[in-house]
Amino acid sequence: MASMISVGTSNLPLTKNLNGWTYVGLRPVTNLKVNNVRFPVKWPTSMVIQASNEKEGSVKSSGLSIKECEAAVVAGNPPSAPPVPPKPISPAGTPVVSSLPLARRPRRNRKSPVLRASFQETQLSPANFVLPLFIHEGEEDTPIGAMPGCYRLGWRHGLLEEVYKARDVGINSVVLFPKIPDALKTPTGDEAYNDNGLVPRTIRLLKDKYPDLAIYTDVALDPYSSDGHDGIVREDGVILNDETVHQLCKQAVSQARAGADVVSPSDMMDGRVGAIREALDAEGFQHVSIMSYTAKYASAFYGPFREALDSQPRSGDKKTYQMNPANYREALVESHEDEAEGADILLVKPALPYLDVIRLLRDQSSLPIAAYQVSGEYSMIKAGGVLKMIRRRESHDGVSDVHPTSWCRRYSHILRSSGSQVPMRRKELIPWSLRI
Repeated sequence: MASMISVGTSNLPLTKNLNGWTYVGLRPVTNLKVNNVRFPVKWPTSMVIQASNEKEGSVKSSGLSIKECEAAVVAGNPPSAPPVPPKPISPAGTPVVSSLPLARRPRRNRKSPVLRASFQETQLSPANFVLPLFIHEGEEDTPIGAMPGCYRLGWRHGLLEEVYKARDVGINSVVLFPKIPDALKTPTGDEAYNDNGLVPRTIRLLKDKYPDLAIYTDVALDPYSSDGHDGIVREDGVILNDETVHQLCKQAVSQARAGADVVSPSDMMDGRVGAIREALDAEGFQHVSIMSYTAKYASAFYGPFREALDSQPRSGDKKTYQMNPANYREALVESHEDEAEGADILLVKPALPYLDVIRLLRDQSSLPIAAYQVSGEYSMIKAGGVLKMIRRRESHDGVSDVHPTSWCRRYSHILRSSGSQVPMRRKELIPWSLRI
Protein backbone atom coordinates (compact mmCIF):
# COMPACT_ATOMS: atom_id res chain seq x y z
CA MET A 1 0.00 0.00 0.00
CA ALA A 2 1.37 3.42 -0.95
CA SER A 3 0.78 6.99 0.17
CA MET A 4 0.40 9.75 -2.44
CA ILE A 5 1.39 13.21 -1.25
CA SER A 6 0.79 16.36 -3.24
CA VAL A 7 3.36 18.98 -2.28
CA GLY A 8 3.29 22.62 -3.32
CA THR A 9 6.54 24.51 -3.77
CA SER A 10 5.73 27.19 -1.24
CA ASN A 11 3.65 25.44 1.39
CA LEU A 12 4.53 21.93 2.58
CA PRO A 13 1.82 20.33 4.73
CA LEU A 14 2.13 17.74 7.50
CA THR A 15 2.07 14.30 5.92
CA LYS A 16 1.07 11.03 7.55
CA ASN A 17 0.87 7.37 6.55
CA LEU A 18 4.52 7.02 5.52
CA ASN A 19 5.47 3.91 7.51
CA GLY A 20 3.32 5.24 10.33
CA TRP A 21 5.37 8.42 10.75
CA THR A 22 4.44 12.08 10.37
CA TYR A 23 6.59 14.11 7.97
CA VAL A 24 6.88 17.85 7.71
CA GLY A 25 9.08 20.25 5.78
CA LEU A 26 10.38 19.02 2.42
CA ARG A 27 11.41 22.65 1.90
CA PRO A 28 12.04 23.46 -1.79
CA VAL A 29 15.49 24.57 -2.86
CA THR A 30 15.50 27.71 -5.00
CA ASN A 31 19.26 28.11 -5.36
CA LEU A 32 22.04 25.57 -5.69
CA LYS A 33 25.49 26.73 -4.59
CA VAL A 34 28.57 25.06 -6.12
CA ASN A 35 32.08 26.44 -5.54
CA ASN A 36 30.58 29.71 -4.27
CA VAL A 37 28.57 30.14 -7.51
CA ARG A 38 24.77 30.11 -7.20
CA PHE A 39 22.62 28.44 -9.83
CA PRO A 40 18.86 29.03 -9.93
CA VAL A 41 16.73 25.91 -9.61
CA LYS A 42 13.27 25.91 -11.16
CA TRP A 43 10.77 23.60 -9.55
CA PRO A 44 7.45 22.45 -10.96
CA THR A 45 4.28 23.84 -9.45
CA SER A 46 3.81 20.60 -7.56
CA MET A 47 5.45 17.27 -7.11
CA VAL A 48 4.27 13.83 -6.04
CA ILE A 49 6.12 11.65 -3.54
CA GLN A 50 5.20 7.99 -3.48
CA ALA A 51 6.29 5.79 -0.57
CA SER A 52 5.40 2.25 0.37
CA ASN A 53 4.87 1.01 3.88
CA GLU A 54 4.66 -2.59 2.82
CA LYS A 55 7.19 -4.82 4.50
CA GLU A 56 8.87 -7.70 2.73
CA GLY A 57 6.69 -10.80 2.93
CA SER A 58 3.59 -8.90 4.11
CA VAL A 59 0.13 -9.83 2.84
CA LYS A 60 -1.97 -7.27 0.98
CA SER A 61 -4.70 -5.88 3.21
CA SER A 62 -8.26 -6.89 2.43
CA GLY A 63 -9.65 -3.71 3.93
CA LEU A 64 -12.00 -5.67 6.21
CA SER A 65 -12.60 -4.65 9.82
CA ILE A 66 -11.83 -6.96 12.73
CA LYS A 67 -15.51 -7.87 13.11
CA GLU A 68 -15.77 -8.66 9.42
CA CYS A 69 -12.68 -10.86 9.61
CA GLU A 70 -14.09 -12.72 12.61
CA ALA A 71 -17.46 -13.15 10.90
CA ALA A 72 -15.79 -14.69 7.87
CA VAL A 73 -13.99 -17.21 10.04
CA VAL A 74 -17.20 -18.09 11.94
CA ALA A 75 -18.94 -18.59 8.63
CA GLY A 76 -16.29 -21.10 7.61
CA ASN A 77 -14.42 -18.82 5.23
CA PRO A 78 -11.03 -18.29 6.86
CA PRO A 79 -8.35 -16.49 4.87
CA SER A 80 -5.82 -18.64 3.08
CA ALA A 81 -2.53 -19.63 4.73
CA PRO A 82 0.45 -21.73 3.65
CA PRO A 83 -0.31 -25.45 3.50
CA VAL A 84 0.85 -27.94 6.12
CA PRO A 85 4.49 -28.76 5.29
CA PRO A 86 5.02 -32.27 3.95
CA LYS A 87 6.57 -34.86 6.22
CA PRO A 88 10.29 -35.23 5.43
CA ILE A 89 11.16 -38.46 3.64
CA SER A 90 13.70 -40.83 5.17
CA PRO A 91 16.42 -42.30 2.93
CA ALA A 92 15.74 -45.54 1.09
CA GLY A 93 16.34 -48.58 3.22
CA THR A 94 15.35 -46.96 6.50
CA PRO A 95 13.58 -49.62 8.59
CA VAL A 96 9.93 -49.08 9.49
CA VAL A 97 9.60 -49.33 13.26
CA SER A 98 7.13 -48.41 15.94
CA SER A 99 7.86 -45.25 17.88
CA LEU A 100 9.65 -45.91 21.15
CA PRO A 101 7.37 -45.28 24.16
CA LEU A 102 9.51 -42.46 25.56
CA ALA A 103 7.95 -39.84 27.83
CA ARG A 104 11.10 -37.77 27.63
CA ARG A 105 13.27 -37.18 24.61
CA PRO A 106 16.16 -34.82 25.54
CA ARG A 107 16.94 -34.30 21.87
CA ARG A 108 13.76 -32.21 21.53
CA ASN A 109 15.54 -29.32 23.22
CA ARG A 110 18.48 -29.61 20.82
CA LYS A 111 16.62 -29.63 17.53
CA SER A 112 17.36 -26.05 16.45
CA PRO A 113 19.94 -23.35 17.13
CA VAL A 114 17.27 -21.19 18.75
CA LEU A 115 16.24 -23.89 21.23
CA ARG A 116 19.84 -24.84 21.97
CA ALA A 117 20.63 -21.21 22.75
CA SER A 118 17.49 -20.90 24.89
CA PHE A 119 18.47 -23.82 27.12
CA GLN A 120 22.25 -23.38 27.26
CA GLU A 121 23.17 -23.72 30.92
CA THR A 122 26.55 -22.01 30.95
CA GLN A 123 27.06 -18.73 29.18
CA LEU A 124 29.93 -16.26 29.07
CA SER A 125 30.24 -12.60 28.31
CA PRO A 126 33.36 -10.43 28.04
CA ALA A 127 32.53 -9.08 31.51
CA ASN A 128 33.37 -12.52 32.93
CA PHE A 129 37.01 -12.36 31.87
CA VAL A 130 40.18 -10.89 33.32
CA LEU A 131 42.92 -10.39 30.73
CA PRO A 132 46.51 -11.11 31.83
CA LEU A 133 48.97 -8.58 30.46
CA PHE A 134 52.73 -9.02 30.51
CA ILE A 135 54.61 -5.74 30.85
CA HIS A 136 58.23 -4.59 30.75
CA GLU A 137 60.23 -1.39 30.89
CA GLY A 138 60.90 -1.20 27.15
CA GLU A 139 58.90 0.71 24.57
CA GLU A 140 58.68 -2.10 22.03
CA ASP A 141 56.40 -5.12 22.33
CA THR A 142 58.48 -8.30 22.59
CA PRO A 143 57.08 -11.66 21.44
CA ILE A 144 57.02 -14.53 23.94
CA GLY A 145 58.40 -17.59 22.17
CA ALA A 146 56.52 -20.24 24.14
CA MET A 147 53.21 -18.37 23.82
CA PRO A 148 52.54 -17.72 20.12
CA GLY A 149 50.67 -14.47 19.64
CA CYS A 150 51.54 -13.13 23.10
CA TYR A 151 53.89 -10.27 23.88
CA ARG A 152 55.62 -8.42 26.67
CA LEU A 153 54.08 -4.98 26.31
CA GLY A 154 55.79 -1.65 26.69
CA TRP A 155 54.03 -0.24 29.73
CA ARG A 156 53.52 3.23 28.22
CA HIS A 157 52.76 2.19 24.66
CA GLY A 158 51.61 -1.29 23.68
CA LEU A 159 49.85 -1.79 27.03
CA LEU A 160 47.52 1.18 26.50
CA GLU A 161 46.68 -0.02 23.01
CA GLU A 162 45.91 -3.51 24.28
CA VAL A 163 43.67 -2.27 27.09
CA TYR A 164 41.82 -0.07 24.61
CA LYS A 165 41.13 -3.10 22.39
CA ALA A 166 40.01 -5.17 25.35
CA ARG A 167 37.58 -2.50 26.53
CA ASP A 168 36.26 -2.16 22.99
CA VAL A 169 34.94 -5.74 23.15
CA GLY A 170 33.71 -5.49 26.73
CA ILE A 171 36.68 -6.81 28.74
CA ASN A 172 37.26 -4.21 31.42
CA SER A 173 39.41 -6.18 33.88
CA VAL A 174 43.13 -6.87 33.56
CA VAL A 175 45.82 -8.46 35.71
CA LEU A 176 49.43 -7.28 35.44
CA PHE A 177 52.54 -9.46 35.37
CA PRO A 178 55.91 -7.65 35.20
CA LYS A 179 59.22 -8.66 33.66
CA ILE A 180 61.73 -7.04 36.03
CA PRO A 181 65.32 -6.20 34.99
CA ASP A 182 67.85 -8.64 36.48
CA ALA A 183 69.76 -5.76 38.07
CA LEU A 184 66.77 -5.04 40.32
CA LYS A 185 66.31 -8.62 41.52
CA THR A 186 67.51 -9.51 45.04
CA PRO A 187 67.18 -12.51 47.37
CA THR A 188 64.52 -10.67 49.38
CA GLY A 189 62.67 -9.15 46.40
CA ASP A 190 62.64 -5.59 47.76
CA GLU A 191 61.72 -4.16 44.36
CA ALA A 192 58.27 -5.72 44.83
CA TYR A 193 57.22 -2.86 47.12
CA ASN A 194 58.96 0.02 45.38
CA ASP A 195 56.20 2.64 45.01
CA ASN A 196 57.83 3.83 41.81
CA GLY A 197 58.41 0.35 40.44
CA LEU A 198 57.06 -0.98 37.16
CA VAL A 199 53.73 -2.26 38.49
CA PRO A 200 52.77 0.80 40.59
CA ARG A 201 53.70 3.12 37.72
CA THR A 202 51.61 1.05 35.33
CA ILE A 203 48.63 1.05 37.68
CA ARG A 204 48.74 4.81 37.99
CA LEU A 205 49.01 5.22 34.22
CA LEU A 206 46.06 2.92 33.53
CA LYS A 207 43.89 4.54 36.19
CA ASP A 208 44.68 7.95 34.78
CA LYS A 209 43.71 6.82 31.27
CA TYR A 210 40.84 4.47 32.17
CA PRO A 211 39.48 5.31 35.64
CA ASP A 212 36.81 2.60 35.57
CA LEU A 213 39.22 -0.19 34.57
CA ALA A 214 39.38 -2.98 37.16
CA ILE A 215 43.06 -3.72 37.86
CA TYR A 216 44.20 -6.97 39.48
CA THR A 217 47.78 -7.41 40.61
CA ASP A 218 49.97 -10.41 41.33
CA VAL A 219 51.35 -10.59 44.87
CA ALA A 220 54.43 -12.83 44.89
CA LEU A 221 58.21 -12.40 44.95
CA ASP A 222 59.24 -14.58 42.00
CA PRO A 223 59.45 -11.75 39.40
CA TYR A 224 61.62 -9.77 41.83
CA SER A 225 63.68 -12.60 43.35
CA SER A 226 67.19 -13.39 42.19
CA ASP A 227 66.38 -16.99 43.16
CA GLY A 228 63.21 -17.16 41.02
CA HIS A 229 61.04 -18.38 43.90
CA ASP A 230 57.82 -16.95 45.28
CA GLY A 231 59.47 -16.47 48.66
CA ILE A 232 62.79 -15.82 50.38
CA VAL A 233 65.15 -18.79 50.02
CA ARG A 234 67.33 -19.84 52.93
CA GLU A 235 70.84 -21.15 52.21
CA ASP A 236 69.66 -24.74 52.64
CA GLY A 237 66.95 -24.24 50.02
CA VAL A 238 64.03 -23.82 52.45
CA ILE A 239 61.45 -21.18 51.47
CA LEU A 240 60.90 -18.96 54.51
CA ASN A 241 57.18 -18.56 55.15
CA ASP A 242 56.63 -15.80 57.69
CA GLU A 243 59.48 -13.61 56.47
CA THR A 244 58.07 -13.87 52.94
CA VAL A 245 54.59 -12.92 54.16
CA HIS A 246 56.09 -9.78 55.67
CA GLN A 247 57.40 -8.78 52.23
CA LEU A 248 54.12 -9.68 50.53
CA CYS A 249 52.18 -7.37 52.85
CA LYS A 250 54.38 -4.44 51.84
CA GLN A 251 53.97 -5.39 48.18
CA ALA A 252 50.16 -5.52 48.45
CA VAL A 253 50.00 -2.16 50.22
CA SER A 254 52.21 -0.56 47.56
CA GLN A 255 49.93 -1.88 44.81
CA ALA A 256 46.82 -0.68 46.63
CA ARG A 257 48.39 2.74 47.13
CA ALA A 258 48.90 2.99 43.37
CA GLY A 259 45.21 2.24 42.74
CA ALA A 260 44.87 -1.55 42.41
CA ASP A 261 41.31 -2.81 42.81
CA VAL A 262 42.17 -6.44 43.63
CA VAL A 263 45.44 -7.85 44.98
CA SER A 264 46.04 -11.50 44.18
CA PRO A 265 48.53 -13.43 46.34
CA SER A 266 49.76 -16.31 44.18
CA ASP A 267 52.69 -17.29 46.41
CA MET A 268 50.95 -20.05 48.44
CA MET A 269 52.57 -19.07 51.75
CA ASP A 270 50.58 -20.06 54.84
CA GLY A 271 48.67 -17.23 56.51
CA ARG A 272 49.34 -14.63 53.85
CA VAL A 273 45.69 -13.77 53.16
CA GLY A 274 44.98 -12.77 56.76
CA ALA A 275 48.23 -10.83 57.05
CA ILE A 276 47.60 -8.95 53.79
CA ARG A 277 44.04 -8.15 54.84
CA GLU A 278 45.29 -6.74 58.13
CA ALA A 279 48.01 -4.71 56.39
CA LEU A 280 45.60 -3.27 53.84
CA ASP A 281 43.06 -2.32 56.48
CA ALA A 282 45.71 -0.69 58.65
CA GLU A 283 46.68 1.57 55.72
CA GLY A 284 43.08 2.54 54.93
CA PHE A 285 42.57 0.16 51.99
CA GLN A 286 39.53 -1.66 53.33
CA HIS A 287 37.94 -1.32 49.89
CA VAL A 288 40.68 -3.31 48.10
CA SER A 289 39.68 -6.92 47.44
CA ILE A 290 41.83 -10.04 47.81
CA MET A 291 41.68 -12.79 45.21
CA SER A 292 43.54 -15.68 46.76
CA TYR A 293 45.25 -18.33 44.66
CA THR A 294 43.62 -20.90 46.92
CA ALA A 295 44.32 -24.12 45.08
CA LYS A 296 47.46 -23.48 43.07
CA TYR A 297 48.93 -26.80 42.05
CA ALA A 298 52.54 -27.48 41.15
CA SER A 299 52.30 -27.86 37.38
CA ALA A 300 54.26 -28.17 34.17
CA PHE A 301 51.65 -25.91 32.58
CA TYR A 302 53.39 -22.85 34.06
CA GLY A 303 56.47 -23.16 31.83
CA PRO A 304 55.54 -20.60 29.15
CA PHE A 305 54.52 -18.07 31.81
CA ARG A 306 57.88 -18.33 33.54
CA GLU A 307 59.58 -17.71 30.23
CA ALA A 308 57.44 -14.60 29.79
CA LEU A 309 58.59 -13.17 33.13
CA ASP A 310 62.05 -14.76 33.19
CA SER A 311 61.20 -16.16 36.61
CA GLN A 312 62.36 -19.77 36.50
CA PRO A 313 63.66 -21.01 39.88
CA ARG A 314 67.46 -20.92 39.92
CA SER A 315 67.49 -24.09 42.02
CA GLY A 316 65.01 -26.65 43.26
CA ASP A 317 61.28 -26.48 42.51
CA LYS A 318 58.12 -25.04 44.02
CA LYS A 319 56.64 -28.23 45.42
CA THR A 320 57.14 -27.26 49.07
CA TYR A 321 54.58 -24.47 48.76
CA GLN A 322 52.47 -25.22 45.68
CA MET A 323 49.97 -28.06 46.07
CA ASN A 324 50.49 -31.71 45.17
CA PRO A 325 48.55 -32.48 41.95
CA ALA A 326 47.40 -35.77 43.51
CA ASN A 327 45.59 -34.01 46.38
CA TYR A 328 41.90 -33.23 46.08
CA ARG A 329 40.69 -32.78 49.65
CA GLU A 330 43.60 -30.51 50.51
CA ALA A 331 41.92 -27.83 48.41
CA LEU A 332 39.21 -27.70 51.06
CA VAL A 333 41.82 -27.05 53.75
CA GLU A 334 43.26 -24.15 51.76
CA SER A 335 39.84 -22.71 50.88
CA HIS A 336 38.60 -22.83 54.46
CA GLU A 337 41.72 -21.02 55.68
CA ASP A 338 41.58 -18.36 52.95
CA GLU A 339 37.90 -17.71 53.49
CA ALA A 340 38.36 -17.41 57.25
CA GLU A 341 41.28 -15.01 56.75
CA GLY A 342 39.24 -12.63 54.61
CA ALA A 343 39.64 -13.65 50.97
CA ASP A 344 36.99 -12.17 48.67
CA ILE A 345 37.56 -14.50 45.71
CA LEU A 346 39.00 -18.04 45.57
CA LEU A 347 41.00 -19.13 42.53
CA VAL A 348 41.95 -22.54 41.14
CA LYS A 349 45.05 -22.83 38.95
CA PRO A 350 45.46 -24.44 36.43
CA ALA A 351 41.82 -24.74 35.32
CA LEU A 352 41.43 -27.61 32.86
CA PRO A 353 43.23 -30.38 34.81
CA TYR A 354 41.36 -29.50 38.03
CA LEU A 355 37.71 -29.32 37.05
CA ASP A 356 36.86 -31.54 40.01
CA VAL A 357 38.49 -29.06 42.40
CA ILE A 358 36.60 -26.16 40.82
CA ARG A 359 33.37 -28.09 41.34
CA LEU A 360 34.36 -28.94 44.91
CA LEU A 361 35.03 -25.33 45.88
CA ARG A 362 31.89 -24.15 44.11
CA ASP A 363 29.83 -26.55 46.21
CA GLN A 364 31.59 -25.76 49.48
CA SER A 365 31.91 -21.98 49.34
CA SER A 366 29.57 -19.07 48.71
CA LEU A 367 32.47 -16.88 47.52
CA PRO A 368 33.07 -16.26 43.81
CA ILE A 369 35.27 -18.99 42.34
CA ALA A 370 37.80 -17.98 39.68
CA ALA A 371 39.65 -20.37 37.40
CA TYR A 372 42.86 -19.54 35.58
CA GLN A 373 43.40 -20.90 32.10
CA VAL A 374 47.18 -20.76 32.31
CA SER A 375 49.94 -20.26 29.77
CA GLY A 376 50.54 -23.96 29.18
CA GLU A 377 46.87 -24.56 28.42
CA TYR A 378 46.90 -21.66 25.98
CA SER A 379 50.09 -22.88 24.29
CA MET A 380 48.80 -26.45 24.12
CA ILE A 381 45.67 -25.32 22.27
CA LYS A 382 47.72 -23.15 19.93
CA ALA A 383 50.17 -25.98 19.21
CA GLY A 384 47.38 -28.46 18.59
CA GLY A 385 45.84 -26.09 16.08
CA VAL A 386 49.13 -25.51 14.26
CA LEU A 387 49.76 -29.27 14.03
CA LYS A 388 46.16 -29.86 12.82
CA MET A 389 45.55 -32.19 15.76
CA ILE A 390 42.56 -30.13 16.88
CA ARG A 391 40.35 -27.68 15.09
CA ARG A 392 40.72 -24.84 17.54
CA ARG A 393 38.04 -22.61 16.04
CA GLU A 394 35.45 -25.33 15.49
CA SER A 395 32.46 -24.59 17.64
CA HIS A 396 28.96 -25.79 18.40
CA ASP A 397 26.61 -22.82 18.06
CA GLY A 398 29.48 -20.55 19.11
CA VAL A 399 30.70 -22.79 21.94
CA SER A 400 33.85 -24.86 21.41
CA ASP A 401 35.01 -27.68 23.67
CA VAL A 402 38.44 -26.01 23.80
CA HIS A 403 36.78 -22.79 24.90
CA PRO A 404 36.59 -21.95 28.62
CA THR A 405 32.79 -22.39 28.46
CA SER A 406 33.28 -26.15 28.32
CA TRP A 407 34.85 -26.28 31.76
CA CYS A 408 33.06 -23.30 33.29
CA ARG A 409 29.87 -25.34 33.19
CA ARG A 410 31.36 -27.52 35.90
CA TYR A 411 31.21 -24.80 38.50
CA SER A 412 29.01 -21.89 37.57
CA HIS A 413 26.11 -20.38 35.70
CA ILE A 414 27.61 -17.47 33.80
CA LEU A 415 26.22 -14.61 31.75
CA ARG A 416 25.20 -14.94 28.14
CA SER A 417 27.96 -14.84 25.56
CA SER A 418 28.07 -11.82 23.29
CA GLY A 419 29.79 -13.78 20.55
CA SER A 420 32.50 -11.13 20.29
CA GLN A 421 35.78 -12.14 18.71
CA VAL A 422 38.58 -10.53 20.71
CA PRO A 423 40.96 -8.90 18.20
CA MET A 424 43.97 -9.07 20.49
CA ARG A 425 47.29 -10.83 20.64
CA ARG A 426 46.74 -12.16 24.15
CA LYS A 427 43.82 -14.49 24.63
CA GLU A 428 44.83 -16.12 27.90
CA LEU A 429 41.72 -15.39 29.91
CA ILE A 430 40.37 -15.96 33.40
CA PRO A 431 36.68 -16.90 33.50
CA TRP A 432 34.85 -16.05 36.72
CA SER A 433 32.12 -17.76 38.65
CA LEU A 434 29.16 -15.44 39.13
CA ARG A 435 26.88 -17.90 40.85
CA ILE A 436 25.68 -16.46 44.18
